[in-house]
Amino acid sequence: MANYSYIAVDPRGGETRGILEVASQAEAVRRVREMGLFPTRIKAAPQRRSGRPIASRTGAVAISSRSAIALTFSRRVKTAKLVIFTRQLATVISAGMPLIRGLGVLEEQEESRALKRIIQEIAKSIENGSSFSEAIGMHPRLFGNLYVSLVRAGETAGALEMALSRLADFMEKAQKIKGKLKTAMVYPCSVLVVAGGVTGLLLTMVVPRFQQVFEGLLEGAALPAFTRFVFGLSHLAVQRLPLMGLGAVTAALLFVAALKTIAGRRCFDAINLRLPVLGPLFRKAAISRFARTLGTLAQSGVPILQALSIVEGTAGNLIIGEVIARVREQVKQGDPMAPSLKASGVFPAMVAGLVDVGEQTGALPELLMKIADNYEEEFDNSVAGLTTLLEPILILALAIVVGSIVIAMFLPLISLTGEFGDHGIGRM
Repeated sequence: MANYSYIAVDPRGGETRGILEVASQAEAVRRVREMGLFPTRIKAAPQRRSGRPIASRTGAVAISSRSAIALTFSRRVKTAKLVIFTRQLATVISAGMPLIRGLGVLEEQEESRALKRIIQEIAKSIENGSSFSEAIGMHPRLFGNLYVSLVRAGETAGALEMALSRLADFMEKAQKIKGKLKTAMVYPCSVLVVAGGVTGLLLTMVVPRFQQVFEGLLEGAALPAFTRFVFGLSHLAVQRLPLMGLGAVTAALLFVAALKTIAGRRCFDAINLRLPVLGPLFRKAAISRFARTLGTLAQSGVPILQALSIVEGTAGNLIIGEVIARVREQVKQGDPMAPSLKASGVFPAMVAGLVDVGEQTGALPELLMKIADNYEEEFDNSVAGLTTLLEPILILALAIVVGSIVIAMFLPLISLTGEFGDHGIGRM
């Protein structure tokens, strides 16, 4: 017998913690379910004398070697691999193949050693008496609460293949949005990095040589004001380059450290939603993710409070997560979701209005999916328009910066050419 600490959610959305003395992690999952709770985390805990559930204490808990291996492998599995596995498993189950046999087939053809190992662990857990949802729940790094909840709902309704198909669709759309968001961010960042590199190279390597040449040719004559300004920037860049590099590295480390704090992350997420150009993109992506996640869970029969708890944890933005938490509290008290969404200032009035109609007509899952489709389409159009607009703007900005430095270097030459011309005319 071993001790397992658990964190679970009750039907009203409240969090419960405790410790169970059972034979295996699968048995711990089963016991928590028998108590009418939804387990969100179960770990091996230090041995205690009592065999009944007791309140857990804060602090680190030891993870069994088997769980540690599973978590290590889970970190190495890419989301794209998980999507393919989910889609293929739905296909073999819908074809009438037993779950154990289907897992064996997928395990044989899987090229990723990490995912192959996890499939083996899942099949072994099912053979030992665990359900599929309990088996994948032992790998929380790979199968999150959303995945486990949808699978459990599919098992309960006898439609596991449908639940897996919905999961695959959901993950594919989420990956699509994530990929387009990265594309929208990577292109301007890449151009800015190139512009910064070219500018730095010109200021530290090229401009100082021109300065030496001009000092010899002009023999103390005054340089044009713009040229002197560029020479000053070059001198500052050369003299302060180590300090500037150290400052940049320090700022990056402080930024990363701040993101690991709740206050820092909250501030960062709030700024993201208010950015002039990219803010609407982040907002549309967040709303689409909220609507599709909640709609998928509702379509699969997951209770609304439990669904909101899962959506809150997968929002990807603390500001959105706080709004969902307030919505969940209102729903727990028997109030509808729409007023809280409208009062948040984050969700548009149209979203709150459609949610209100869905709650009144009983068609909330369908309307949530329509909201997700609508905002995904708006997101795609915004990304396409932004990319088309940013490309000439960034190229023009790079040309202006580089061109200005080149012009600054040619202004003294123009002055010298004029002086030589004047001297030649005077001699004639």
